[in-house]
Amino acid sequence: MIEIKDLAFSYGQFQVLTQINLDLKEGCIYGLLGENGVGKTTLLTLLAGLKKPTNGSINVDGMDPFDRKPSFLSNIYYLSDEVPAMRMTATVYAQNYGQFWEKFSMDKFNEIMKIFDTNPDMRMDQMSYGQLKKAFISFALATSTRYLFMDEPTNGLDIPSKAQFRKAITKYTSDDSTLLISTHQARDLEAIIDPIIILDRRDVLLNATVEEISQKLYFDYSSDVLSDALYSEMIPGGCIQVVENKDGLESKVNIEALFNTTLNNKERIKNMFKN
Repeated sequence: MIEIKDLAFSYGQFQVLTQINLDLKEGCIYGLLGENGVGKTTLLTLLAGLKKPTNGSINVDGMDPFDRKPSFLSNIYYLSDEVPAMRMTATVYAQNYGQFWEKFSMDKFNEIMKIFDTNPDMRMDQMSYGQLKKAFISFALATSTRYLFMDEPTNGLDIPSKAQFRKAITKYTSDDSTLLISTHQARDLEAIIDPIIILDRRDVLLNATVEEISQKLYFDYSSDVLSDALYSEMIPGGCIQVVENKDGLESKVNIEALFNTTLNNKERIKNMFKN
C-alpha cells in the first residue's frame, strides 16, 4: 500500500507539485495521465526515493522512500523514459544488475525478451532505441518487484512491440504487485490500465477504476448532438461525447475523451469522484 499525503515538491522557486493526496492499492495497474509539466515524472522519482519531498509524506508499506533502505529498494523498480545504451550485452547486464533484486529471474528475463523478439546477446549500445527500450522493460518485469514505476514505457516502440508490451505486462505481473505507468500514449495502454489517475500540479483530478468511471460518465458515440455534453469531439462517422451518466447506462470508456473531459471540467470531475 502506498499513501501520499499533502505531497509537495519544488525545484528551487519553481513549484512542481502542491498538496498531492493519493493512495495506491496492491494488485492494480494504474495509468498516470497529465499534461506536460504537471509533475508525472517527478512523482515517480519521489516514489522511487530519488528525490525528497519539499513537504508532505510518502509511505510505502511503512517506509519512507527517501531513506532508501535495502528492504525498500529490493521491492521497487523505477524504469525511466531515458534508458542508457550500456557497452555490454543485455544478458550480461541482466546477470550483473539482476542480483540487486532478490526475486529477479533470468529465465523470466529471457522469456520476455523472446516475446519482444529481441536478441539478449546483442550489445546494448548497438541496439536500436526500440530494442533497447524492450531490453529494459524485460529487465524491469523480471525483477518481480512489489512496486514497479514506469515512465512512458511505450515511447520508441513500434505498433507490434506495443502489443507485445501489453502481453508481457499482463502475463508477468503478479496479482499482489502495484504498477504505476505514466504515459501520454493512452491508446497504447487502454486495455490494461485500471484504475486511471489524472494528475494536476496542485491536485489529483481523478483516481478511479474504469467501472467507477463508466458508472458516473456516459460515453456516447452517436451523431446526435447532446446539449449537456461535458466534452465532444468529431470522429469518423459521427462524434464522441461525454455526459453525466444519470440513467445508469453502460458505455465503453474512451481514455482520451475522459482526459479531455477532465481537463475541461476540473472541479466538476473532482467533485463527482470524491470518495
